[in-house]
Amino acid sequence: MSFMPNLPIGKLPPDLLSRLLGSILPRDPAVLLGPGVGRDCAVIDAGGHQLLIAKTDPITFATDEIGWYAVHVNANDVATTGAEPRWFMATLLLPASIDAAGIQAIFDDMRQACGEIGVSIVGGHTEVTADLARPIVIGTLLGLVARERLIVPAGAQPGDALIMTKRLAVEATSIIAREKAAELSGTFATEFLTRCRAFLHAPGISVVRDAQLACGAGRVHAMHDPTEGGLATALNELAIAADAVLEIDPAQVPIYAETQRLCDHYGLDAWGVIASGSLLIAAAADDAASIVRALRSAGVEAEIIGRVGEKTARPQVVSKTGDRLKSFDQDEITRLFQ
Repeated sequence: MSFMPNLPIGKLPPDLLSRLLGSILPRDPAVLLGPGVGRDCAVIDAGGHQLLIAKTDPITFATDEIGWYAVHVNANDVATTGAEPRWFMATLLLPASIDAAGIQAIFDDMRQACGEIGVSIVGGHTEVTADLARPIVIGTLLGLVARERLIVPAGAQPGDALIMTKRLAVEATSIIAREKAAELSGTFATEFLTRCRAFLHAPGISVVRDAQLACGAGRVHAMHDPTEGGLATALNELAIAADAVLEIDPAQVPIYAETQRLCDHYGLDAWGVIASGSLLIAAAADDAASIVRALRSAGVEAEIIGRVGEKTARPQVVSKTGDRLKSFDQDEITRLFQ
């Protein structure tokens, strides 16, 4: 079987990725959850009452505060299993043009981000690599979760409410304002762009606290954080992982005014831009209101945006009218870097 030519920048198409991952069979019975579409982490039984959670993810779109991104996007995925993020490693691939101050900034960002969520940096690798135009940081994060508290994407049940924290495309708002600052300065006010750049920290791309609050307030069956490909891709991945139809009310999906303005400026669809900062939660319908209240009481925006429908061999995401929601072959933000 031949591969598709001219693949788009970003994640592999789900059908191709599914074929590739389907050929990987864990040989070790200690691997309780291995690779698969919609699975953000591996779950390993290392003995004892806790399970080891492992995650790796690169940062390829951002350059400003790249070390900060690397820690949080990996910690987010670990948190979606109900686990506590604990240990971080990073591989830094650096362009020949970078100077010592630039390298120091990446290390400072990683150290600060780890300190804020109680994670320890335990190793990694750093090198200057030929033919790179920008630094790339590949993070690996390990965490622990009690056996009885493990949450996996397949856990979403028919009738579950789907909750989303924060609003559409927190991460994209910050990346666009930071990476395209020179272009945007002639169109948008300095105060507006400063506010957009600050989205990295407020409302912030971390969902570790979101996940902890949700799990403490009700029966959470599955969690997934939208990253590359935006909310649309994340919903599709969750549907695939759960073998279910997801029914979404687009009118209930909130967006920041800043995000909308930046996306409109570049002609991007906000549903398809990189979206770390939001958390998707599939929770027992009877507990959904309590979870939303707990999040809002802690200062985290949250909305019920839909429900988990029937189990099916043909998972999909549909609107409340039954129409299939738009999907994206690649993250919309890649159009700014091609």
